[in-house]
Amino acid sequence: MAIAKAERLMNLALCLLGTRRPLSKRELRESIEAYLEAGSDDSFNRMFERDKDDLRELGLVIETVENLDGEVGYLARRDSNRLPPITLDAEEAAALGLAAKVWQQARLAGAASGALQKLRAAGLPEDVDPYEAHGALEPRIPVHEAAFEPLMLACRDRRPVVFDYRKATAARPEPRQVEPWALECWRGHWYLAGWDRDRGAERVFRLSRITGKVRSRGGRFTAEVPDVVTVRETVASWAGETADRSALIRLRQGAGYPLRAKATAVRELAEGWDELEIPYGHGLDAWLVEFGPDVVVVEPAELRADVLERLRAVAKG
Repeated sequence: MAIAKAERLMNLALCLLGTRRPLSKRELRESIEAYLEAGSDDSFNRMFERDKDDLRELGLVIETVENLDGEVGYLARRDSNRLPPITLDAEEAAALGLAAKVWQQARLAGAASGALQKLRAAGLPEDVDPYEAHGALEPRIPVHEAAFEPLMLACRDRRPVVFDYRKATAARPEPRQVEPWALECWRGHWYLAGWDRDRGAERVFRLSRITGKVRSRGGRFTAEVPDVVTVRETVASWAGETADRSALIRLRQGAGYPLRAKATAVRELAEGWDELEIPYGHGLDAWLVEFGPDVVVVEPAELRADVLERLRAVAKG
């Protein structure tokens, strides 16, 4: 459905930009196949008015004039819709070139490659290496999850989705109905923020825990999309990034490297175990459960109880 609308908008824009005289609704309807299939005149009129408003919102200047027969006509003059020349200095061009090379997987890789070619045509010198211009940093954003592309399109098109999601403490996935807002990468993992319809609340989902296909659903969003979606802040709070306490855990040697990276102190114990002090905040119990038998909570007592409760829930499932 989203592709069909995009194609219809493109055809309408091409008609309005390509004409030398104003075209009436009747002429536009006869020129665009999607309008011929609209059915009744009322359906066509509603569709045309929405499309015209969408194109204007995208920045296309559409003029409304009256032709010799007294009909209202529409056209988009090329001189009114011509973009100014793009001028970039070496630093600006290098920064944009660096951004264009970030994506390595998914559909964005092709778009980024094409954008980089246009940037070079617009002023990025062939002999300017974006990596050297920015401290030899070569960024990469990995996208291995199959759910990324359909969720990216759903966020863009504001389409509700349905997928099966397995929580860290659950043995089996559960269906979720979500109105997707935004995708963000944090610490090498992709997360989706959106409105969970079944729970009636904002939720953040880790893409690697989505199983099966992401399926689109018709209809509009039922919840208002916030101006700022704080995906990273939410995930950081779950991971204990905003913690003001410390937890004492025992960790099997050779395991749990993410936990070791967060540790404020590490002491080697006997029989292949280490003792770590790590920041303690909301969600730490769910994170520790992911490491299974390689982690034992020493203190505080409430954290140990939470981890044991989650492990029992997984065992029962």
